[in-house]
Amino acid sequence: MKDFIIIGAGQAGLSMAYHLTQLKKEYIILDANSETGAPWLKRWDSLKLFTPTEFNHLPGMDFPNEKGYYPDKYEVAAYLKSYVEKFNIPITFNQKITGLKKVDDFFILKSESETFKAKNVVVATGPFHKPFTPPCHTKISKDLIQIHSEHYKNPEQLQEGDTLVVGAGDSGVQILDEISKTNRNVYFSGDTNITSIPQEILGKTLWWWFKKIGFLSVSKFSYIGKKLSKGGQPIIGTDVKSLLKKQNVICVGRTLDANDTELHFEEGNYKNIKNIVWATGFKPNFEWIEGVTLNDYKYPKNYRGISNLKGLYFLGLPWLFTRGSATLGGVKKDTKFLSNYIEKLEEEPAYTKIILKKQFA
Repeated sequence: MKDFIIIGAGQAGLSMAYHLTQLKKEYIILDANSETGAPWLKRWDSLKLFTPTEFNHLPGMDFPNEKGYYPDKYEVAAYLKSYVEKFNIPITFNQKITGLKKVDDFFILKSESETFKAKNVVVATGPFHKPFTPPCHTKISKDLIQIHSEHYKNPEQLQEGDTLVVGAGDSGVQILDEISKTNRNVYFSGDTNITSIPQEILGKTLWWWFKKIGFLSVSKFSYIGKKLSKGGQPIIGTDVKSLLKKQNVICVGRTLDANDTELHFEEGNYKNIKNIVWATGFKPNFEWIEGVTLNDYKYPKNYRGISNLKGLYFLGLPWLFTRGSATLGGVKKDTKFLSNYIEKLEEEPAYTKIILKKQFA
């Protein structure tokens, strides 16, 4: 029986582990992967953070690169591994939790091979769970290569011939940009009315400006926060207008359907495409947690990570409290809040009633 079990050894789970160590709690992290940083290493080879070094610090240990530097995925994974070593964080790998329920005053967690018990649980599995691919992908010929962005590494995975990239988010645009630099036509399916922002403005990083104007600290409960959290995310660091004007980039609108080798789009039908990269995002999956209340977007209802079940907490979700809640450097504010809450709760048990009177979202 542990005081706490943290599910997930990403930045949110490690940041929470740091604070639990400071509170002298007995805890362990359970992680589905085989090593620290594995989710970062699985992403495409050319991936770099949008945030410079000074905005990527976890509590107690700064990111090692110089100010203004944009780390790649290998440097992020190495940083997380160093963090675990520095604070001697206990992690049990290859334990994907498939069931969680509260029994009396403790929680039971089940994986495929073991059962665990804890008085409190912090779910820090992040927002990316089930890769989403439109249903029409099952109608497409096996002669075409189909890859979800979760598994895309580089253009060498593709066969010769024209390629389709579906998805107008950061991943889709970055992958489109990379593939467009190869000797092939690239079809783009998605909204072309995309707002893009450069990484630096007037000699300062975009995130420096965000911090200066208070953009990073805006609460999702504020008027501005409610507007921002429901709006689309701008593309950072890629000149989308110039990209879509390239001679070998063909915009085809939304993907409508498919029939063997023929793909149907708003702007016409094509039979010449040989590869498809589905940068169509992920769906959350919290159905394995018994008794938790989900909102309309299938995320757990909570107030700053505090759920409707006493002793169950969430971290690393998009807009848990601010825009940065799911980012490497932004998660530490949420873990600090939870740490203070847990410490205060022991001193004043009635404190929880004050917090839970606030509106859940």
